[in-house]
Amino acid sequence: AIGTGEALNEHITGNPWPSKPERQRRLLECAQVMRALWRGETVTHRGMVTVVEARLYSLPDAPPPLFGAAVSERTAEWVGGWADGLITTGRPREEMAKMIAAFHRGGGEGKPVHVQHVLSWAPREADARRIAHEQWRFAAIGEPDKLWDLRTPPDFAAAARGLTPHDVAEKVPVSADPGVHAELLRGYAELGVEQVYCFNVGPKQREFIERFGAEVLPALAGVRPASV
Repeated sequence: AIGTGEALNEHITGNPWPSKPERQRRLLECAQVMRALWRGETVTHRGMVTVVEARLYSLPDAPPPLFGAAVSERTAEWVGGWADGLITTGRPREEMAKMIAAFHRGGGEGKPVHVQHVLSWAPREADARRIAHEQWRFAAIGEPDKLWDLRTPPDFAAAARGLTPHDVAEKVPVSADPGVHAELLRGYAELGVEQVYCFNVGPKQREFIERFGAEVLPALAGVRPASV
């Protein structure tokens, strides 16, 4: 999957951080170059990115699907026009339905949708809430596009200052009850999401995997996405 990037990762080059429309044009150029390389072509391209006589000498048996990342409906619609699929972040069912509809509207009808589902689970409810606030409070900063323009960890800390555990729980599913999380995943499946990648923000990863494997996956039998 490819996306328009984050200043956090890219400011180290010393280049000016482009606007979102500029980054989208750059991304589309990169997608075109990648696909040409996967077809076995020798590629020379000069635009927002420059490639001169590039070639892959070890080709895949088939070109890999190129997913586009989006966290807003507007970007999802744009991604629908060129990507082989959409990857987006978890959200309430009604909002997810709108994201998928936007992707389809832009040309993504019949293409797969994958979801990165961030959650906070712990054996105790209070711990799940505390951990979400400690580890993932920047999710509640506000408009997603604001996150992509933050350059350093101190910038993130400053932007998240004053956010409460309640604020974070409004954005990140927080519960000690696996059934609550299973119901959210069921909603994705019913909307046609093909794959869900669950990411627990807490430290008890082995316990999380074992508990969800024992209780969440069986609860999704018959309705779950192709892969969770």
